[in-house]
Amino acid sequence: LFPRMPQHKSCEKRMRTSSGARLRNRADRSYFRGAEKQVLEAKTKSEASPLLVRAYTVLDKMSAKGLLHRNTAARHKAKLAAHLNALQS
Repeated sequence: LFPRMPQHKSCEKRMRTSSGARLRNRADRSYFRGAEKQVLEAKTKSEASPLLVRAYTVLDKMSAKGLLHRNTAARHKAKLAAHLNALQS
């Protein structure tokens, strides 16, 4: 579908700001998915531990910004921690 032309000045600005926010949010989500994938693909605990810390940081920042609900962030953190605990030393 084609985007509609804004009828008001404020709508015009809102289109600009929301498109910038959308790009930022996409980049943040992509960065988190990569961090999560690295933890899940790690073979040993010593390899996964620093990656887990980075993933936690990314999740906390996303949650603080409102990009993720805090319960969603907690769920992802629990999943990653469970994976780390299941790994062999």
